[in-house]
Amino acid sequence: KGHHLKGYRIPGNQHNTMEAPLDLIRLSIDERVYVKCRNDRELRGKLHAYDQHLNMILGEVEEVVTSIEIDEETDEEIVKKSTRKLDMLFVRGDIIVLVSPPLRTT
Repeated sequence: KGHHLKGYRIPGNQHNTMEAPLDLIRLSIDERVYVKCRNDRELRGKLHAYDQHLNMILGEVEEVVTSIEIDEETDEEIVKKSTRKLDMLFVRGDIIVLVSPPLRTT
């Protein structure tokens, strides 16, 4: 049998309990989440929908892509961050490394 996080409570949500890992995602619907993806890509946006493969639809998205280039003359690493804003984005689950729910304060 699989192990579940039985009855773990999210602060501020008296009636919402987590019993399986995807419950953390379920409890974040309609809230802003942080999604770290492969290839140094980070997303912050409002979670509209997801499925069992962790495919997601995010709204009001800010995407930050970090790239490292080598300066030809000095051999120094140059870190570049490019940012873009998108109204809506479909994120394929197999590129997701980490999902962080919104910060909840009690």
